[in-house]
Amino acid sequence: MVRLNLDEDVKPLSEFRASVASCIRRTRQTRRPLVITHHGKSAAVLLGVSEYEGMMQKMELLEDIRQAEIQLAQGAGVPHAAALKQVLAKVRR
Repeated sequence: MVRLNLDEDVKPLSEFRASVASCIRRTRQTRRPLVITHHGKSAAVLLGVSEYEGMMQKMELLEDIRQAEIQLAQGAGVPHAAALKQVLAKVRR
């Protein structure tokens, strides 16, 4: 995902309402999120679908890594040599 450009990527809710279609088009073209403010405070983020999907995939991968680290710390891991032996045994069947 491309980083925010604070001069262009922050819009008040009133401006967003008045130009929803162009805001969506801009978000698709630039691949940058749009921060929508309400009463001067950030309230929501408009994000393109592909950027959202990519972000979710990264989050899922990070969660998998975190779970693996927890399992390894608890001694639930398999040594490399043993894992290799198991994989090769399945492949050679």
